[in-house]
Amino acid sequence: MNSIELANIRNITISGRIGAGATTLARGLSQTLGWKHIEGGDVFWEHVRSKLDLAPKDTNLRPDGEDEKFDEMLKRLLSVDQSNIVETKLAGFNAQGIEGVFKILVVCDDENGLDQTAIRVDRIVNREHFSVEDAKVEVFEREKNDIEKWRRMYAGGDEKWVYWDRKYYDLVINTYSHNAEETLKVALEGIGYKLSA
Repeated sequence: MNSIELANIRNITISGRIGAGATTLARGLSQTLGWKHIEGGDVFWEHVRSKLDLAPKDTNLRPDGEDEKFDEMLKRLLSVDQSNIVETKLAGFNAQGIEGVFKILVVCDDENGLDQTAIRVDRIVNREHFSVEDAKVEVFEREKNDIEKWRRMYAGGDEKWVYWDRKYYDLVINTYSHNAEETLKVALEGIGYKLSA
């Protein structure tokens, strides 16, 4: 399949909390557009984790320098390369100020704007075939370690900072109220891709 060109968009980033639906959306966009799907955790975290012999949840034990190296690599890729769907939690945050990058955030919030952690845990159980306990560790402990590290590194310790702050994104899609097919459709409309009838 030939890759599809989009007006004024060279790369797309997709970010979201664990189990919010970022991977599903990234795969759908990659298949529809013929663009490469780059999953940051696969490229970066697994390499560092195996090198340092860390568990997946141990973000806090990863040296800051490893995060900084990855951030620079990601920014370079987004600035120079094209036709990539880059999926990492910090992709949208790191893409601030880079021309031609369309930044998508996926959330799983109810009608009152409250994150639906139980649904995110359930998605991890079903997708990764984790036990409920292991999925809770992935969602609660890993997310806590991530956010504490990144608040210290990127926000001067600001306790209110989160990478899922909507101000960093061009489009926010709620997977609580949209299934995978609807989420993909909203994303395609957002980037200006015309769906055939």
